[in-house]
Amino acid sequence: MQRDPRAFLWDVREAALAIQSFTTGMDATAYAGNERVQAAVERKCEVIGEALSQLAELDTSPGERVPDLRQIVACRNQLIHGHAVVHVGTV
Repeated sequence: MQRDPRAFLWDVREAALAIQSFTTGMDATAYAGNERVQAAVERKCEVIGEALSQLAELDTSPGERVPDLRQIVACRNQLIHGHAVVHVGTV
């Protein structure tokens, strides 16, 4: 059974809100010094990238409405498959 495309958008929204709550009040230095927050943010970035990738497979129009969709999915792929070269400042 195919998932409702709106569910992918809900996943993106919820993950983005979680990232915002994890990092509220942090500057780049505080973020770089907190491995737990980095891990949480990276996981939510993976969720966002995967949701957008799945959504794009169902419907090509999100790619037109989400200007950086390809870069977001590429970031997800880097986090999943290239974790040894993930730069804290990039995330």
